[in-house]
Amino acid sequence: MEKQERDKMLKNAMDTYGHYLTRLAYALVKDKQKAEDIVQEVFIRYYLHLDQFEGRSSIKTYLYRITVNECRNYFKSWAYRKIEVSKLASTFLIDKESPEEAYLNLENKSYIAAILNRLPIKYKEVIWLYYYAELSVKKLAIY
Repeated sequence: MEKQERDKMLKNAMDTYGHYLTRLAYALVKDKQKAEDIVQEVFIRYYLHLDQFEGRSSIKTYLYRITVNECRNYFKSWAYRKIEVSKLASTFLIDKESPEEAYLNLENKSYIAAILNRLPIKYKEVIWLYYYAELSVKKLAIY
């Protein structure tokens, strides 16, 4: 495959799916900068392995799968575990809020969002792909 054709396919994929992939990554990692980094890695992997794409699924599904895998890799990484440990340590150092503040903060949060955030990533991923990416149940079964 020629470089110009590969570049054109990459640009098309970035224009078409970049926003959706960023939203997916953000929904999973809850960090805008990291989500953008993950999507950048997704497009690099896509570009490098364009010749290996067999076409058994749509490009959208293929890119979503790469994005989910990159998010999983991020959660396994030392950088993520280091950040989580430092967040946990900082919670012990911060003054505790009063019961009134705790109640008001709880009321301000969306009930559904709080429940979804507690789900394991494999369940959040399915919910996100079905409701936000609008993948059919049949396509989700492939995952």
